[in-house]
Amino acid sequence: MVSLKKPPAERGAQDWGAAAPAARPKAASRTAGSAASEFARTIEPAHEASGDVPAIAVSRLSKVFGTRKAVDDVSFSLPQGSFLSIFGPNGAGKTTMLRMLATLSRPTSGTASLMGISLKDEPDRARDHIGLISHNSMLYPDLTAQENLMLFAKLYGVADPQARVAELLEAVELKHRRLDVVRTFSRGMTQRLSIARALIHDPDVVFLDEPYSGLDPHAMDIFDELIESQREGRTFIMVSHDLRKGFDMCTHALVLARGRIVAFDEKGNFDFDDFARLYRETVGMGVA
Repeated sequence: MVSLKKPPAERGAQDWGAAAPAARPKAASRTAGSAASEFARTIEPAHEASGDVPAIAVSRLSKVFGTRKAVDDVSFSLPQGSFLSIFGPNGAGKTTMLRMLATLSRPTSGTASLMGISLKDEPDRARDHIGLISHNSMLYPDLTAQENLMLFAKLYGVADPQARVAELLEAVELKHRRLDVVRTFSRGMTQRLSIARALIHDPDVVFLDEPYSGLDPHAMDIFDELIESQREGRTFIMVSHDLRKGFDMCTHALVLARGRIVAFDEKGNFDFDDFARLYRETVGMGVA
């Protein structure tokens, strides 16, 4: 599998989720459909955090919608290079917490940092380090695979966009479909291309929100191989309902219920049967 990790000098872009693909250097002026907002700031080189700095550090983080606390006083720290799997029943606050950590939603209270950067004070700078893979591919269905990646590469200010796009297409095994429009792709192929999109700017932290949703077993196997090939030097945070798969993939596991942490620890400190029993009890606790 092709290695996609780039040297620091070639980094420098943002992942704005579904709302807007990314910022771009001032010299660029290309518009990309209604989803691509225009930005006019020069992208600074990505912050190079020490390996001792946590990939994610959260302190008393909360998110309130009206009178309901979707995330309630959550605190934890995750080392760089880890793989965190987040479990919990529907409505437990998993996606809400992930959206706050990905700078897509502001917390009501509490603090969080990513690679040593405050998400409250410097969200733009933090986004230089973030990739996001979710239910929504964030791809343009009427553009080809190559056009999609070239668009994002240019918006992210990638140093050599053509070489980076070619490298990624080969890595996700879509080089032979590079000139086909995305709306003709299967769910599995679309998800593979979304991995390429999320990695185009070489992020340090990758968020995955139920990435296996809608994939058949063969597509899941391919997706597993792609994620495994990219784990070195990156931190992954995944929301999952698949207890066995999520537990097997992770280095750390976190269980949420009613917006609060029920359990968080390194995987080696859990026995899977005890963990599964805890999870079943947690599901019975209900939602936030």
